[in-house]
Amino acid sequence: MRILASVLAFCLLIFSAGAGWAQSSTADDRIYDQVRLKLASHPDVKGGAIEVKVNDGVVTLQGSVRTQKAHNKAESLTHKIKGVKKVINELKVTPT
Repeated sequence: MRILASVLAFCLLIFSAGAGWAQSSTADDRIYDQVRLKLASHPDVKGGAIEVKVNDGVVTLQGSVRTQKAHNKAESLTHKIKGVKKVINELKVTPT
């Protein structure tokens, strides 16, 4: 009986951890989609080659933009997305 209880407790622990991971992954996917949409639709940022990565609410922006204004705007737009905990802005300004 103790073995069965231990196995059930272990299974619940594993299931709970998996559910937490799935929620985090879903939240990150939602954040990713919203950041991409905001950046693509904003006139100051649109046209930049921006890669977005999200890990547990931390968003990393990489790539290049044409102006310092676009660099700053990309970061500020990203900060406004619900669920974003931190923004790491690695964008480079490369005027064309």
